[in-house]
Parts: sequence; structure tokens; C-alpha cells
Amino acid sequence: MCATCGCDSVAEHHHHDDHDHAHDHGHHHHHDHEHLDPEEHAALHRRIRVEQDLLAKNGQLAERNRGWLAGRGVTAFNLVSSPGAGKTTLLERTIRDLAGRREVVVIEGDQATARDAERIRATGARALQINTGTGCHLDATMVAKALPELDPPKGSLVMIENVGNLVCPALFDLGERAKVLLASVTEGDDKPLKYPHMFRAASLVLLSKVDLLPYVPFDRARFVAAVAEVNPRARVLGISATTGEGLPAWIGWLDDHGGPT
Repeated sequence: MCATCGCDSVAEHHHHDDHDHAHDHGHHHHHDHEHLDPEEHAALHRRIRVEQDLLAKNGQLAERNRGWLAGRGVTAFNLVSSPGAGKTTLLERTIRDLAGRREVVVIEGDQATARDAERIRATGARALQINTGTGCHLDATMVAKALPELDPPKGSLVMIENVGNLVCPALFDLGERAKVLLASVTEGDDKPLKYPHMFRAASLVLLSKVDLLPYVPFDRARFVAAVAEVNPRARVLGISATTGEGLPAWIGWLDDHGGPT
């Protein structure tokens, strides 16, 4: 059980069985310790220690993943977003745009099904599916198990498509070079302020589905200002995997941050 977010941390590779783990996203954090009785206070501090130990262990394994990738001349990126922001569609387009120049291999994280991995394999790229069951994010242990099986070649990019969730993936380093956050125009321009931890963890924010801007009530300037408020270091790029808008800038960013080809 993941003490930090309440979800199960044990993933199943390639299996789609239902899991019966409890998933409590209530996050019963007590901020006013003086109202706790001694037993509750002790329990709270035990939970804090468990959370700290869990994240420390994940961080250590993430560093091992990073070293494993560096030793093979491979760079990984952690793609995060809410469900339906367009991660898989962007990856399909990215694989095609980099064809013949750089190989892309993909780790797909979903609670169930192998549909996204099948979509990626249809492009000719290697893909490995991780099903997390009731778990709401990937962690470094899952990625450590997946990497040798995926066997990314030297100079390739490993794109880790995380489970659709704007909360828990912010906490878990997977060994990636950077987190790339997709936020679609259909989600509203207030998401950076509502989910600041996730936006703060991102090095690049991709505003996806910009071809739909004429049809949705989305203030692009307000969104960019909100990103700058929570994370002044993050770059924001508007993209459309349908029309191709912004994709050269995205590919350029990958070239700049992905290491030598």
C-alpha cells in the first residue's frame, strides 16, 4: 500500500486482472495537531515516517534507473497529464516525426487494458504496458522492472506515459530527465492553480489540442500566467497533434534535452 497517496504500489506487467486493494484518496492529513488525542498524534507521525521512507526508497531507485539509462546512452521523459489530454496521440505523432532519425520506445502506464501500448506498437515502436490496478501512478520500482524487458537501444528516447492523474505522479521520480505535462484546452485555464504541485514538477508544459481553442472557453494568456505563477521555470508550448501546430518546437525541445543521437 502506498502510504503517500493511498493506492497500491505493486504493478502487474501485461496483466489486466482486477485488484481488490483499497484506494483512499481522501488524504486524511491533520494540519492542526493540537486537536489530536495522543494515540491519533502518534499514528500521524508514524504515517509521516512511512511516507518519508517510501519516497526516499523511490528516490534511491529512481537514481539507479537514471544511472542505468545514462550507461546505455538513453534519455527518459515522464509524460504526465489528466486522462484524455492527448499523451498517446502525441506519442504516435512524435514517433512518426522522429522516424529514421531517432528511435522512441514507450512505457505505458494505465490502470487497466493494453490499448495504449497496442496503439504505440501499431506505429512500429516498441512498447511495454504496465497495469497498476487500483494504483494511480507509476513508481521507480515499476520502471526498473520494465526497462530491461523493453531494452532501449543506445541513443533512443524512453517515453514513460504515466497514469492519467494530476496529483500523485508529481511525487514520484522515475529516473527521467524531465517531467513533461500535457494540459488540454478542454480542461480549463485554471488547472495550474488547482494542481500546483504537478505543474511545479514539470520542466515543460504542453498546451494540447490548441486546434479546439475557437470552440472552448479557454483563456490562453490566463493559463500561461497561471503556469508562470506556480512554476516560473517551466516553458509552455501550444501544440496540436491533429494539425501539427507547435510540433516542430516540441521535437526541437526533445533534441535539445534528449542527449546525443
